Amino acid sequence: MGQHILPGNPPVEVNLKRSARARRISLRVSGIDGRVTLTLPRGVSEREAMAFASEKAAWLRGHLDRRAPVVEVGIGARLPVEGIERDLRPGAGRGLRLTDEALLVSGDPATAGRRAGAWLKALARDRLAAASDLYAQRLGRSYARLTLRDTRSRWGSCTADGGLMYSWRLVLAPPEVLSYVAAHEVAHLAEMNHSPAFWQAVERIHGPYKAQRAWLRQNGAALHAYRFD
Repeated sequence: MGQHILPGNPPVEVNLKRSARARRISLRVSGIDGRVTLTLPRGVSEREAMAFASEKAAWLRGHLDRRAPVVEVGIGARLPVEGIERDLRPGAGRGLRLTDEALLVSGDPATAGRRAGAWLKALARDRLAAASDLYAQRLGRSYARLTLRDTRSRWGSCTADGGLMYSWRLVLAPPEVLSYVAAHEVAHLAEMNHSPAFWQAVERIHGPYKAQRAWLRQNGAALHAYRFD
């Protein structure tokens, strides 16, 4: 249905969506990227929906204000790599190099953020492929393919034909969190649900997982605050 602007200080972009299943107007703020969605049931006009959003403006801006600020990644920025905060610094020679305290990026500083993003995606693929291979072997199942995306609504998924998909931003999280998500998705190769049998499979191939799951719930949204363009 398109985008509307809720006036005020600051103006807020609101995405309108009509749903045949909705019984009332609902307003949602994504904890991942701050996207504001206003869902309309049948028979409700866009004018009525925006009037509803105006009534909720204080609540809406309060939620948006509590989001982690966007970090434009470039030389001088600070970002987590495998759960450890690192400074993005100029590097010598060619390519990128990770140290205990920094991610060193050689070449043109103007493109450092974009190249850091590409490097992180490659590192994420290596880490997620290794973890997926390990857990698939423990489960006694094989997967068909592994895909990385920059998803906003989920950290991973498993298709009925054995395709695994992960958010590459998991490489920003602690390694044990990345490993848990890999085990979670691999377990779906055996159980395409979230039944007790599924969670038993996760624990069998991974071990205890509640701390890692809690970390994602508490800290995962902040991983989407980093922009690499």
